[in-house]
Amino acid sequence: MLTLEKFEEASEKVREVTLETKLIYSNFLSGLTGNKVYLKPENMQFTGAYKVRGAYYKISTLSEEERGKGLITASAGNHAQGVAYAAKCYGVKATIVMPTTTPLIKVDHTKSYGAEVILYGDVYDEACAKAYELAEEYGYTFIHPFDDLAVATGQGSIAMEIFKELPLVEYILVPIGGGGLATGVSTLAKLLNPKIKVIGVEPAGANCMQASLKEGKVITLAGVNTIADGTAVKTPGENIFPYIQKNLDDIITVEDDELVVAFLDMVENHKMVIENSGLLTVAALKQLNVRGKRIVSILSGGNMDVITMSSVVQQGLIFRDRIFTVSVLLPDKPGELSRVSDTIAKEQGNVIKLEHNQFVSINRSAAVELRITMEAFGTEHKGKIIESLEENGYKPKLVRTNL
Repeated sequence: MLTLEKFEEASEKVREVTLETKLIYSNFLSGLTGNKVYLKPENMQFTGAYKVRGAYYKISTLSEEERGKGLITASAGNHAQGVAYAAKCYGVKATIVMPTTTPLIKVDHTKSYGAEVILYGDVYDEACAKAYELAEEYGYTFIHPFDDLAVATGQGSIAMEIFKELPLVEYILVPIGGGGLATGVSTLAKLLNPKIKVIGVEPAGANCMQASLKEGKVITLAGVNTIADGTAVKTPGENIFPYIQKNLDDIITVEDDELVVAFLDMVENHKMVIENSGLLTVAALKQLNVRGKRIVSILSGGNMDVITMSSVVQQGLIFRDRIFTVSVLLPDKPGELSRVSDTIAKEQGNVIKLEHNQFVSINRSAAVELRITMEAFGTEHKGKIIESLEENGYKPKLVRTNL
């Protein structure tokens, strides 16, 4: 049972390994939504995510015999690091099965805590099946990343901290993968204040909890497709599902494109790197049809590799019309390129790439194609640049940007 006493015990226990992640008031998100928005920055934990809470508390409840057998788990990264770090604290062996798609930074960090890492399967569910197989073969003690009441209790310590800092909180937004974090947070939140609203947020391409709640039972998605790798789960937890049914008020789903824009918002306005799963609650703020409410968005983690980060930044700039590409046709004669450049420069556009195609037409003197990729300040500025090109006799066509 998830009781207040157990949550209090877990909250005290996890203080041994967690950093204090005080709430951050967001002027930007508050102004954007008309609410008072606070961020719970679990990306600042030593392991880069909240998962160490549940892992450490769960291991603390095991017997010496259970710990002595060695621990095993499956994870897309953050729970892996939590278990690896907690196992190191207790001086026990840990084996972690991770999907082959796990970002390199999460794999390397997990290894750095002394755990043995096995890469298997394309998604969490396949890695989990392998971990169970190895647990049976070698007698390891399995630490489930979400479908375990002790793990969920440890994760619920986040809600305890939120209430201590912001007793009058009215909404808590929590990411959902398998449901462990949402279970702990929503259950404790309702114990502390039955009137509070706890909203789960899932990727639209991995909405296993939303689908299960709709059916009234745990179901398995045929597949998942999302950049939010930490929440790319096909089947939510059986043991925790009744708590979700009872305590979660609603679920919001977020498209991948919204996560890309949210990443840019957090980097530019809060100077924080948040991984895609952690951005779910930021993106979901725009879908809340409320005003003037005290809202906490849980930022579940910040373990994002540099290559993914670079790609997300580029896509975010494109979505925000900060980078765009146009195609224009012009005569193949001296001075035409300079004319186009001058037109863009007068509008303060910044050219970052030119592609000159002389073979777009049989008659080169009549027309060659020039593709111009440039930076702008946003949608309005982009419109002014295009308008200026039109006024100077060009017929710019927007084309897909490839950086």
